[in-house]
Amino acid sequence: MTDDRVFIFGAGRAGRSLARALRAGGVQVTGLHGRQASSAEGISAGAAPKSLGAATCVLVTVRDAQLEGALATLATAPIAPGAVVLHASGSADPEGLAPLRRAGHPCGTFHPLVALSDPENAPQTLRGAWIGIDGDQQARQVSERLAAAVAAHVLYIPPGEKARYHAAAVFASNFPTVLMCLAEQLLREVGIAPDVGRRALHPLFASAVENLRGGAGATALTGPIVRGDADTIARHLRALRAHPDTLDAYRALSRAALRWVRESGTTDGGRLDEIERQLGATDRSPSSPTVA
Repeated sequence: MTDDRVFIFGAGRAGRSLARALRAGGVQVTGLHGRQASSAEGISAGAAPKSLGAATCVLVTVRDAQLEGALATLATAPIAPGAVVLHASGSADPEGLAPLRRAGHPCGTFHPLVALSDPENAPQTLRGAWIGIDGDQQARQVSERLAAAVAAHVLYIPPGEKARYHAAAVFASNFPTVLMCLAEQLLREVGIAPDVGRRALHPLFASAVENLRGGAGATALTGPIVRGDADTIARHLRALRAHPDTLDAYRALSRAALRWVRESGTTDGGRLDEIERQLGATDRSPSSPTVA
């Protein structure tokens, strides 16, 4: 339990999800404010309601493109003296926090490292997840309490490193989906029905994720690079020549995997040298531009 009283500014999926999870964790949510009012969901709209002034913490959950405007609105709104202002952007260091700080409001980041796509399941989604936090000391302390209330862990974002922090989040959350789309496309192009290809690939994807629970880097990796199988790599590269973007992705990811396999020392270096040579070649389809 915590004595923090939270007003959530932004009633999209993230805002509604955090409202539900915080309430389930025993936090008093004094209001949920968005562009369209909904009495059924307790969402206000228009001018800031009186419940804003009762909050000890204002959590801004709008999209990044709307963040500066939302903070400008809050700078002239009737916020309680000394109330903490948190925002849920993992990539932005908004300039709009400066006027709020000058007005005596500690500010910081509260960025859930999970996809909050379903408010109904948000309490379960956030349980055991991680929250990226930064900012003023008092803001960090509030973030720590709110994270504890939803049974999440905190990850401290070093000053000046939000861009790389958020890029890491994109690699982990967005790019696996992109890779699955590429894999499904390749199966479609060899004549496998889309629904069959999808069903066939998803257990493979799930097993790769499960491997990560038991290790990291090369210890969780399977496939031709960790085996030093240069012949298979060569066949892949030839098969992908007609797909320049997919070939670029294959080469870039294979080079990264090669680096970790080298560092692990588990595979013959000579075979890895041959794979590296193949990955460095620039033989693409005649109609596609040559890249280094």
